[in-house]
Amino acid sequence: MNHKLLLPLIVAAGLSACSKAPAPPSEPAQPIVSGQQLRFPANHPQLKLLRVTTAAPSKAVEMDLPARLAWNEDHTQRLYAAFNGRVQAIRADLGAKVQPGSVLAELASPDFGQAQTDAARARIDLAQSERGLARQRELADAGIVARKDLEQAQADADRARAEAVRAEARTRLYGGGSVSQALALRATIGGIVVERNLNPGQELRADQSGNGVPAVFVVTDPRSLWVTIDARESEVGTLQPGATFELIVPALPGRQFTGHIAAVADFIDPATRTIKVRGIVENPDRLLKAEMLASARFERQLGAGVVVPASAVLMTGDRQRVFVETAPGTFEPRDVELGYQGPRDVLVRRGLEAGDRVVSDNLLLLDRQFHIAQEDAGGGEPPASAPASGAKAAAASTGARP
Repeated sequence: MNHKLLLPLIVAAGLSACSKAPAPPSEPAQPIVSGQQLRFPANHPQLKLLRVTTAAPSKAVEMDLPARLAWNEDHTQRLYAAFNGRVQAIRADLGAKVQPGSVLAELASPDFGQAQTDAARARIDLAQSERGLARQRELADAGIVARKDLEQAQADADRARAEAVRAEARTRLYGGGSVSQALALRATIGGIVVERNLNPGQELRADQSGNGVPAVFVVTDPRSLWVTIDARESEVGTLQPGATFELIVPALPGRQFTGHIAAVADFIDPATRTIKVRGIVENPDRLLKAEMLASARFERQLGAGVVVPASAVLMTGDRQRVFVETAPGTFEPRDVELGYQGPRDVLVRRGLEAGDRVVSDNLLLLDRQFHIAQEDAGGGEPPASAPASGAKAAAASTGARP
C-alpha cells in the first residue's frame, strides 16, 4: 500500500475518535413522596448525609450552665482609707499571707491626728466635768446649792462621758494611741493579699471609698470561692440550695471540682433574662482563681417521655417536628410536643416512643427534599425553614433533582 495514502487515513481516524464526547453519567433516581413518607432509592447519595439516632427512654441528663469564679465575699476584706492621708510605707504586697491585725500600710494622716486630738480633748472634758460634779454633790449635801445645779452638773458629766466614749471608739477602731497622725491600715481577717492598689507617697482620700475607686487592699481566704451561675427559667426547679454540681474549667482540663448551691436569686435579670445562682466550691490547692470562666454541670431528671438530640428537632412556625425512619431509606415527618429543651438533648413528651429512629444530622436538608418531592408530586408548599429556590439549590448540590 502507498504510505502517502495510509497516513491521512490514520490521522482522520484519530480525529474522529477524539471528537466523540464521553457519555454523561446517569443521574440517581430521585426520592418520591408516598402518602406522608419520603422514600429514597437504594444507595442514594443523600442517605450518607443523614445520621439516625434512636430515641431513648427518659433519664437524667447533664446540663451545663455558664459560670464565673469570684472571691468568697464571706471571707474577703476590702480595705479603704478611713481618713485622708499620704502613704508612708507599704508592709504587704501581692501574695503575702497575713493574719488578723497585720499592718498592710502606714499613712501620715492629719485628719486622723485631729480625731486623736478630739479623743484626748474629750477625756480632759470628762475629767473636768466629773470634778465639777463631785463639788456640786458636796455643796448640795451641805445645803449650799440648789438641787437643779446638781442635776445640771450631772447632765454635763453624762454628756462629756458619752463624747469621750465616742471619740475613743473612733480612734481605737483605727489604732488609737497618742496624737501621732500615724494611721495603720490593718487586716481584720487572715488570708492572702490578692489586690494592692497604692504606691509610696500616694495621697488617699476617704470620700472616694467605694465610689468606683478600687479598694486599697483586698485580703481573702482563697481556699473557697464563689461560683456565679447564670440559669435559665426552666432550670429553677433543679437549682435549689444544697444541690451539688461539677465545675468544668477549660483552663484546667482533666481536673474535677465539686461545689454546692448556696443561694438562688428571686428575680430575673432583665438584661440577660437569667436567674443568678451562687455556689461555693472548695479550692484547697488554690488552682482556681477569681474571674475564671467555667461551666457548672448539673444532672436533671426529665420526667416521662423520650430523649433525642436537640439537633433532631426542627422548628417550623409554632410547631416542633422530627423525621422518623420507618424503614431503610424511608422517612416520615412527625409533630412532637417537647418538655425540657437543653443545648444537647431534649425531652419529647408526645409524638415518639422509645426505640423510634430519628434523623439527627442534616435535618434541614431532609425537610427541603421532602417539600421538593411534594411539589414534584403536585402538592405541598415550600418548607417554612427556607425559600423554595434555596431548597432546590441545596438539594441540587447533594445530588437531588431541583
